[in-house]
Amino acid sequence: MGQRTTLTLEEDVADRLRDEARRTGRPFKAIVNEALRVGLERKERPAGRGALFKVEPLDLGLKPGIELDDIEGLIDQLEGPHRR
Repeated sequence: MGQRTTLTLEEDVADRLRDEARRTGRPFKAIVNEALRVGLERKERPAGRGALFKVEPLDLGLKPGIELDDIEGLIDQLEGPHRR
């Protein structure tokens, strides 16, 4: 059995907790305990140690006639030959 205590919650926090309890049908105290656990776990975790973010590259290909080795020609195609 848990420890009984009294908390004073700010109105916006209490509203969000009540909304979550209504939405899920779970008891208010279970929602409060879960929210505190999640918040405490985040504080305990060192910065940058969250879930890894992986980028999946997608080959979009090049339009025909674009040469990446010819910078001047590329700029001409993008901005026009009278860019200067």
